[in-house]
Amino acid sequence: MRAALALAVAAALVVACGEKPQESSHKADSHPWENANAGFMANGYKAGDAAAWDTQIKQRTQGQNEYARVAVKP
Repeated sequence: MRAALALAVAAALVVACGEKPQESSHKADSHPWENANAGFMANGYKAGDAAAWDTQIKQRTQGQNEYARVAVKP
């Protein structure tokens, strides 16, 4: 019984040592405003314009702001 347990532990240790290094083959991330995929761009936005990207993000954020969306009635 002990021999089987020792064999199982030894097998688990050997398997754990056999892990291969995990390296990414993807290129480094670029700036978010440099996206050239037209399917994800808002109308009138030009890729590479950081100021327009920042303005667009602020507008989208305000659209999710409950205080700005709900009209306050007296």
